[in-house]
Amino acid sequence: MIVAVIGSGGREHAICQSLYKSKKTKKIYCFPGNAGTSKLAENINIDIDNFEILRNFVLHNKIELVIVGPEKQLVDGIVDFFEKHKIKVFGPNKIASQLEGSKIFTKNLCEKYKIPTASFGIFKNIDDAEKFIKKKKFPIVVKADGLASGKGVYICENINEASAAIKDIFDGKFGEAKNILIEEFLKGEEMSYFIISDGNTIKKFQTAQDHKRVLEGDLGKNTGGMGAYSPSRLINDELDNKILNKIIKPTIKGLNDIRSDYKGFLYVGLMIIENEPYLIEYNVRMGDPECQTILPKLKTDFLDIVIACCTNSLKNISIEWHKEKSLCIVLCSKGYPDKYKNNVLINNINKIVLSENEFIFHGGTSLYKKKVYSNGGRVLSFVCLSNNFKESKDKILDLINSINWSNGFYRKDIGYKVIDQ
Repeated sequence: MIVAVIGSGGREHAICQSLYKSKKTKKIYCFPGNAGTSKLAENINIDIDNFEILRNFVLHNKIELVIVGPEKQLVDGIVDFFEKHKIKVFGPNKIASQLEGSKIFTKNLCEKYKIPTASFGIFKNIDDAEKFIKKKKFPIVVKADGLASGKGVYICENINEASAAIKDIFDGKFGEAKNILIEEFLKGEEMSYFIISDGNTIKKFQTAQDHKRVLEGDLGKNTGGMGAYSPSRLINDELDNKILNKIIKPTIKGLNDIRSDYKGFLYVGLMIIENEPYLIEYNVRMGDPECQTILPKLKTDFLDIVIACCTNSLKNISIEWHKEKSLCIVLCSKGYPDKYKNNVLINNINKIVLSENEFIFHGGTSLYKKKVYSNGGRVLSFVCLSNNFKESKDKILDLINSINWSNGFYRKDIGYKVIDQ
């Protein structure tokens, strides 16, 4: 089968790696890809926001399946567009993608279907938002409504921080803001829970714990993700059933009631408080770096699973997993998530020899004259599977040290809650 993957991050490299292992894969294209995907796929430098150009390339090159990695194209309706032109595509449609595209859409759905979540207010202007925060106890959470690459969330400890966050969002830091969401702060522990669906059947696709904050000890600014481990230490059978029955199934019913279904990955961001799940957010695709953390654990042919989702036959697939634990540490450009330099040579990357169950997934990288350069904030994801998280972490730190990239930094405490330091 000829397959295409849309995206250029670590998530897309991990997807390409899983497709590459399938005996059914004949050729992979990646739009636009990175230095890592270039070893597995043919990178095509193409405007992924121009659906017509993409469609023409797909048809001309007889591509039989398109997998959409990032959220923006999903929210913009790429699945509806491809399906209209009879192109097989993996991902949710435009209506379902509002689960990530509009936090307010999701909050209203939670209210209607009694899905447990933080109490909230929605505001159309600065004045009303300011009046609201003056009456609230701190900390509180201020969120941009639309897509913000994982950065449009402010946890505010006092009224000055909340006012600054409101001003940031309404001033257009994350694009035009017609509304703002302000939530109570839930004190618990976060967990990422993944499912995959063909519109009828739902199957679990592992759990993970992401580390969003840039500094060790979960301090500093929010990022796209500094590392992760899988499975989450919090998951148990009782909690599993609560997540499915209190959160996921009512959400799917809500979509069905507006004549939509859900196909693809669904990333459920949760806060767990005394073994009770509360929905923080939905993402309508795999997370990054959770995707890099989870996919190496997959035993079942990934392409078979994706095809089953596109042909409404997921019920016939048994998804099996390796038993090892997985840990991922992201190597970032110095200065991330603020200003950082691009086009910095990563000199030793091609000298690394990986052992079994060790992986390096490229994110913000580019290739020039066979040399790898940084091309983004989150540059490389180092992943290791082993019998325990500490062993995985130690092996990863050895790999990072062997690259010895002077322009990089990383968190040395990923997985600290499951590793006895």
